[in-house]
Amino acid sequence: MGFYLGTSLTAGPFRLNLSPSGIGISAGVPGFRIGTGPRGNVVRVSGLGTYYSGPPRPLAAVPHEPYPPALAQPGDVVLRELDGASVQHLVAVHPSDIVSQLRAATRRVPLWPFAAGATALLALLTIPFGLALLVPGVPAVVWLYLRDRARRSVVVFYQVDGEPAACFERLAAAHQFSAQAHRAWHVEARSGTLTPYQQKVNAGAHTVVRHVPGRLTTGGPPVLVTNVLVPSLHTRTRSVYFLPDRALLRQGSEYAELPYASLRVSAAPQRFIEGGAVPRDSRVVDTTWQYTNVRGGPDRRFKNNRQLPVMLYGRLTLSTPQGFYMAWDFSRPEAAEALADGIRRMAR
Repeated sequence: MGFYLGTSLTAGPFRLNLSPSGIGISAGVPGFRIGTGPRGNVVRVSGLGTYYSGPPRPLAAVPHEPYPPALAQPGDVVLRELDGASVQHLVAVHPSDIVSQLRAATRRVPLWPFAAGATALLALLTIPFGLALLVPGVPAVVWLYLRDRARRSVVVFYQVDGEPAACFERLAAAHQFSAQAHRAWHVEARSGTLTPYQQKVNAGAHTVVRHVPGRLTTGGPPVLVTNVLVPSLHTRTRSVYFLPDRALLRQGSEYAELPYASLRVSAAPQRFIEGGAVPRDSRVVDTTWQYTNVRGGPDRRFKNNRQLPVMLYGRLTLSTPQGFYMAWDFSRPEAAEALADGIRRMAR
């Protein structure tokens, strides 16, 4: 399958190899004991189910608190943030062994920067004799750097066969197709226009959103070492990683699991009044004015009332019953639909 990167992974000085008998580990630097190597996990996904190297923790039900209602003031539109439930809430709903390992690895403080700084400072303060400290100091810093990489690595080998492999490959291909869209945005906040004046000063729009550029990559979490490509969505504060058996949410050093069976996915064309640069692969379906009158024409009382294009974008929405929510806009509706279809296949 095209999403595989191999059966040999490197975490610091350690090389881990997957074989029929399990995970083999070797160290390339003298002084590293086998017991200090990163923990390896094997996840087997087939048409018969998903199997892990260790049993997952039991699930705990946590009630979900609904969003508070948005408030509006005359003349202004108060946007409601779409950040959804907290990562801690989602962890309580779907705890798992791999998520616990990722959280623990992320919180481990690397030691090599302190050692490098101390070695450099001592060498400068005791010049010229301090230069001799670099002879043992540099190898020691390199040793610590490799040790930190091993301590901050969670190794997961995937063996995906049958229909799940075909579905994950479809998801990877859909993600690649969506990444080719000229623009992709994360929708951070939105609200409806409740009064005629709010619609007038917002180009006649019934909904106002705040969206910022987002990124699509195939890189997994920083501490995850795995043998598969990881289609990912990145916002300013959160990232979603799509793995063969689950999706992961990361916010800072916190991780939460998003089972595919619980993900609600939707995609639909979205008419959007564009006030900035027009993406080169988007289609203009109408025009409007920055300030409109009750009939939809230009309001002559406003100076510099420019005409704005109405674009046809694609809106992708991801959510779970436990409160996770994320919305994306793509400059092409086909990009949102392709990615939504790929994620739905993983759920099935």
